[in-house]
Amino acid sequence: QVQLVESGGGLVQVGGSLRLSCAASGRAFNRYAMGWFRQVPGKERDFVAAISWAGLTTYYGDSVKGRFIISRDNAKNTMYLQMNSLKPEDTAVYSCAAREGRAGRGEYDYWGQGTQVTVSS
Repeated sequence: QVQLVESGGGLVQVGGSLRLSCAASGRAFNRYAMGWFRQVPGKERDFVAAISWAGLTTYYGDSVKGRFIISRDNAKNTMYLQMNSLKPEDTAVYSCAAREGRAGRGEYDYWGQGTQVTVSS
């Protein structure tokens, strides 16, 4: 198993930037493909981005392409989400997730607790 803890959320103005981190512990971090998801109360969880175990392949949801960048540092057991040009509609709880196998959308096996991101206009 792997345990995931997010950090870096907060309040930011429209057009601003935030960097989220997802720290992993437990089994070897580089075994896992990783992803970021977000959810607003009362709505389904949305796919944000994903990255392969080696960091060579990335995927993005349409609403964040060109604004968000996913990355990972396997030596530090940490994944990141750099969020730029933030919009009010980016406000959500952001969660990181892990699974063995290929990165991408779909189901993940392990989840963090989430971190709140609020974008004010």
